[in-house]
Amino acid sequence: MQQHPMFQIAILGGGLAGLVAAIELGKKYKVLLVEKDPYPRHRVCGEYVSNEVLPYLQTMGIHPLAEGAIPINQFEISTHSGNLIKTKLPLGGFGMSRYALDNLLFKKATKMAQIKFETCTEIKFKNTHFSIATKESNTYTAHYVIGAFGKRSAIDKVLERNFIQKKSSWLAVKAHYNYNFDPNVVALHNFDGGYCGLSKIEAGAVNACYLTTYKSFKRAKNITEFQQKIMSRNPLLANFFQHAQPLFENPLTISQVSFESKKPIENHIFMIGDAAGLIHPLCGNGMAMAIHSAKLLATVFFQNDFNNRNLLEKEYAKIWTHTFSRRLQSGQWIQKVLLRPALAKASFKIAKIVPSVLPKIIEKTHGESFV
Repeated sequence: MQQHPMFQIAILGGGLAGLVAAIELGKKYKVLLVEKDPYPRHRVCGEYVSNEVLPYLQTMGIHPLAEGAIPINQFEISTHSGNLIKTKLPLGGFGMSRYALDNLLFKKATKMAQIKFETCTEIKFKNTHFSIATKESNTYTAHYVIGAFGKRSAIDKVLERNFIQKKSSWLAVKAHYNYNFDPNVVALHNFDGGYCGLSKIEAGAVNACYLTTYKSFKRAKNITEFQQKIMSRNPLLANFFQHAQPLFENPLTISQVSFESKKPIENHIFMIGDAAGLIHPLCGNGMAMAIHSAKLLATVFFQNDFNNRNLLEKEYAKIWTHTFSRRLQSGQWIQKVLLRPALAKASFKIAKIVPSVLPKIIEKTHGESFV
C-alpha cells in the first residue's frame, strides 16, 4: 500500500453531489475526490433538472443552456390507461444528460481538487482522521470524509448501513432515443408496477428512464418484452416504444433501488446527494437535491470551526433535515398514490376539476431558487 499526504477533506463518489462539493470545498481546503469511473459516461437518471439550481450553477461558471440543455416548462402525467393531465411547471427546468452535465462539472472540479479514478475498498476512522484504502493499493488520509456514492454502493456495505441490509423491490432502466417529442415537456407515464419519465436532452435525444417493481418486471422475459407487453398497456408508452429509435446498444440498469430512510451523517461521514436520501424519481427533483445538498454542506464548513467535528455534524444534520425531509415524505406519499390505479384514477379526476392542485403538489417536492 502506498501512503499519500493527508487531505483536509476526501469525497468518495463523483456524481453531481460529489463534483459540486469538490468545486465548492476546493476554494478553501485541500480536497481529494475518489471516483471509480472516468468521465464522460452515462448514468441511470431522469436527466430533468429543476431551475431552482440554475442561478447557483451559473455563479459557478456552469451554463447548461449555453451548452445545449433544453428549457422545459410544461409537465404531463398519465394514468395506467393513458388518461393525460397537463400543467405548467411552477419553476420550470432543463433537460441535460448526466454524460454532459457531469463532464462540465468534472472539468471545473479538476482545477479545485485532486481527482483519483480508483475504487474505495475500506474506510476507517481513527480519533481525528480517516484512512481510505483503494483496490489500486493506495491509502489516503483525510480529516473529514464526504459520502457521495449514490443510490447504492459497495461502500454502503463496507459501512454496514441499515438500508443496504434490506432487499429492495425496485429496478431502474434508462436509455436515449430518437423520437419526435415536444422539447418543452417533461412527461411521466404510469404503468402497472411503475412509471416512466420522458424528456429531451441536449442534441435532441429523448431520455426515457423508468422505475418498476421486480414483481412487475418478472412478468416478462427481458427488457424489450417488458416494454412491449407491460409498459405499452399505457397507449402513450405504446406509441413511444413503437416509434422511438434506441441510441444505446443496451439500456442501462440499476437493481435494488432503495427508498429506505438514510441518515445525513453516518460513522462521522457527511452524506450528500442520493447517499443521504433518495427522493422518488417521479418528483423530478433528485438532480437538484444532489447539487443543493453539496452546496449546503460547503456552507456549513465555511461558516463553522473546521476543527469542531461535533458542531459541523450537528449543523449539517439540522440543515439537511430542514431542507429535504418534507420533500422526501411528499415524494413517498405521491408514489404510493400513483402506484395504486384506483387511487391514481380518483386523484386525476380531482386534478382535472381543480387544475391548481397539480402545481401545488409539484411545489411540495421542489425548493426555491438559490445561489
